[in-house]
Amino acid sequence: PMATLNNFDANQVDPSVALDPTPAGKYLAVVSDSEYKPTKNGGGKYLQLTFQIIDGEHKGRLVWARLNLENKSEMTVKIVRGELSAICRALGIMTPRDSAELHNLPLTITVKLKKREDNGEMTNEVTAWAKKDAAAGAPQQAGAATSTTPPWLRR
Repeated sequence: PMATLNNFDANQVDPSVALDPTPAGKYLAVVSDSEYKPTKNGGGKYLQLTFQIIDGEHKGRLVWARLNLENKSEMTVKIVRGELSAICRALGIMTPRDSAELHNLPLTITVKLKKREDNGEMTNEVTAWAKKDAAAGAPQQAGAATSTTPPWLRR
């Protein structure tokens, strides 16, 4: 069956460009979106958090964290609950009732690169979360003037 595209006009939309993964490093970011989804095998659920980088040359880039909060493996759930705790502490939201409470608050994320199992391509993984002032050591070009420090990072 065909899909109706409701007057889509490619002239009005910038074409997407294949983006290389964001370089590994620490970035100032916010949670811009969150969604609770069933796992592929249907055996659990995960919270997908979209992090948007808000500073530096990679500003605007998105990276994702998938927190598998409902899983048959108790060990997985224990690890993931620890990750969610780290995110909550970094944001200062200790008892969120809804993931939307985590949105739009700055924090420092540590991004790594890892090889995807399905196609061998490099992909990003968020491996750590910290309070926003921990971003003082964020990747900066060598010799970059310190005056590029955004106001919320200035001491």
